[in-house]
Amino acid sequence: MPSYEELLEQNALLKFENDQLKKLIYSSKKERHASVEVPAEQGNLFNQEPPSEESEAATETITYNRKKASSHKGRNKLPSHLPVQEVIIEPDVDTSDMDKIGEEVTETLDYTPASLRVIRTRRIKYAKKTKASIGQDGDQQIFIAPPLQRPINKCIAESSLLAHIIVRKFIDHMPFYRQIQGFKRDFNWEPSKSTVNDWFIAVCTLLQPLYEQLEKELLTSSYIQVDESPIKVQDKNKSGKTHQGYMWVMHEPVKKIVAFSYNKSRSHHAIKQKLENFQGWIQCDGYGAYDKLAQLNENIRLAGCWVHARRKYYEAQDSDASLAKYALDLFTKVYNHEAQCRCYEIERRKSYRDQHIVPLINELYEWIDKESIKVLPKSPMGKAMNYTIQQKGKLIACFQDGIIELDNNLIENKIRPLALGRKNYLFAGSHSAGQRIAMMYSFFATCKANEVNPQHWLSYVLENIKETKMSKLSSLLPQNVNL
Repeated sequence: MPSYEELLEQNALLKFENDQLKKLIYSSKKERHASVEVPAEQGNLFNQEPPSEESEAATETITYNRKKASSHKGRNKLPSHLPVQEVIIEPDVDTSDMDKIGEEVTETLDYTPASLRVIRTRRIKYAKKTKASIGQDGDQQIFIAPPLQRPINKCIAESSLLAHIIVRKFIDHMPFYRQIQGFKRDFNWEPSKSTVNDWFIAVCTLLQPLYEQLEKELLTSSYIQVDESPIKVQDKNKSGKTHQGYMWVMHEPVKKIVAFSYNKSRSHHAIKQKLENFQGWIQCDGYGAYDKLAQLNENIRLAGCWVHARRKYYEAQDSDASLAKYALDLFTKVYNHEAQCRCYEIERRKSYRDQHIVPLINELYEWIDKESIKVLPKSPMGKAMNYTIQQKGKLIACFQDGIIELDNNLIENKIRPLALGRKNYLFAGSHSAGQRIAMMYSFFATCKANEVNPQHWLSYVLENIKETKMSKLSSLLPQNVNL
């Protein structure tokens, strides 16, 4: 029989897990923490003692002028690059004997629906009128221009339409069948779902060398961030069930390159295939696969994620508010300083961190050493402290080089489109489809990181990739293309 203390601990743990599940379902995902320190010069409304009747506060009169701020900031300005259609309205009177003294201008926005158009290409045939043009076999020699280069042979869809369909799926999260419904509603044109899917497969086959070039450029870096996220995949070997696959995501913050890669497994063997020759820093969370990877490759050094450490103290607020507040206040100071040096050059950033942030981290670990013996190991606070201690080597490594971020937030932001996509298409149709999805998320996440319009980029690539030499292929990547 468990003791009374053990039952209390189990009850507290179950209550904590139940609260976390409710927060995941119902509450906001933001992890804000506001420090409530009261400045010395500010009185406390509730704990302040009433002033003595004998003492009178000194008074002084201060006068100054201040502009009154407008409560309404006004509308956002309309973009200057948009085409303008002017409409002139004259008064409903005879103005022939009047002088024009001004005008009232009102600007509104109109929407022109997207359109489909048929491009009919005519290749004119010619034949010489002379008998010399007739061969020995009696056939007349025919002259005709070669067909235009097409992204996909024998495909009726031009580059812009292919790009539109794919961008709508992976950026606007619009599955193919919904797009087909829109084509039927707006244009009375209904391509089959299998046809649209064949177009997508053909585009992915065409872009495969470019995807490999993207990964190659990313892995030449000395610092990358890595994370993984689940995705459901249909498996022929599992009737009526889906396979739990994983998207492994790599992000290079300096060159702003993102590469997704699908794998059936979450084991270290999956990421080892991509990073077995990598040399440099890998920033990751506490998942053990990365530790095994570093053991197999001595050229890999691991850096941790301070947001993962902070999150555990945030989750422990309900069970131990005072200790959680102390830790979260320290994290607030750390990230306030990080905001100050984020735009610094690498060496200056490291120097600033050494001066202002590292002492706060040392204070955090001294506090953990002192307080950890007072909390239950399996309590939320105990788990938070144990995680910070177990990950100390990787967490402290963040301060060894100014190029390393304090957390993996940048890569987690890159995974958000995948999470939104899962809610719309629910699962990938096959393991091959999982890799094609990874390819498109790689290109579009890199477009977003480099502020490149994905529609313009994909249309341009589809029109030019066949004529681009392999040695010049990298010029088509989103971070290198100049549109």
